[in-house]
Amino acid sequence: MDFSGINQYVTEVERCMRTTPRRASEGEKLKVGLDLGTCFTVIVVLDENGRPLACEMESSNALKDGVVVDYHAACETVKRLKASAEEKLGRELAECTIAMPPGTEQTDSRTHRYVAQAAGMEVTGIIDEPTAANLLLGLKDGAVVDIGGGTTGISVIENGRVVFVADQPTGGTHLTLVIAGNRHIRFEEAEAYKLDPANRSEVLHLTTPVIEKMGQIILDEVKGYDVKTLCLVGGTCCLEGLDKVIERYTGIAVMQPGNPLLITPVGIALAHGNPAYAL
Repeated sequence: MDFSGINQYVTEVERCMRTTPRRASEGEKLKVGLDLGTCFTVIVVLDENGRPLACEMESSNALKDGVVVDYHAACETVKRLKASAEEKLGRELAECTIAMPPGTEQTDSRTHRYVAQAAGMEVTGIIDEPTAANLLLGLKDGAVVDIGGGTTGISVIENGRVVFVADQPTGGTHLTLVIAGNRHIRFEEAEAYKLDPANRSEVLHLTTPVIEKMGQIILDEVKGYDVKTLCLVGGTCCLEGLDKVIERYTGIAVMQPGNPLLITPVGIALAHGNPAYAL
C-alpha cells in the first residue's frame, strides 16, 4: 500500500495547526470531526470537498480507556479547541461527528455527545475509531489497528467492507505505567520520558512485553479471518519500532502511515455528513 498521497494529505492537516489556508465562507458546508482521546483531544475541520481547513489539538487526561472520567475537563478542552478553530475560520462550528472505540457501551457514547453539546456542537454522526481511520486509508483487505492511549481497536476489512470490530483496554497508557514502575518516577514524568526521541531505544526495550501483548490481542481478534496485512494508526504507534515488534510477534505484514496520530481524527471528519454514520 502506497502511503505517499495519504502522508501528503496529513501534512496539509498538520500545517493547519500553524496557519489556516482560508476562512470559511458563510453557508459553506463543513466536515467537522471531534476525537476525544485518552491522551489527546482533536478537532479537524475539512471543506465539503475534504480539503483541510483547521486542526486543533490539546493533551488531555479527561478520558481513561475511551471513557470520560472528568466531564468538566473534557468540556473545557473541547470549548477551547472549538473557539480556536472558529476564530481562524471566521465561522461557528455548529455540529460534528464523533468516534468511539468499537463495542463501547451506549452510556459512554452518550457522554461523548454531551461533551460536544456542552461545547456548542450538535452531534450528527458517530463512527467507531478504526473504521473512521479506514475512510482515509482505504484499505481493501486486512485489519486496521488503532492503538490509542487507552485501548487497541481493530477493524477487519474484506473487499473494502468492515466485517468485524473489536476493542481491548491496552494502549499507550500501559506503556507509560511500565516506564514509571521501572524508573520509579511519577506517571507524568514517565509520559514525558516516553515521548522524548532520545529515549526511544530504552522505551522500546522496556515496553516490548506490553507491545507483544497488543500483538496477541490482534491475533486473538482476527482469528478466523484471512488477514494478511495490518495497518497501524493511533498516537501510540508514533513510538519508533513498535510496528516492527508487532510484525515480528504476529507474523503478519505491518504497514504504518507517516503520522499515525492524525489518521483517525481526519477519518472522523471525513465521516461527517455521510448517511452511513448519521444518528
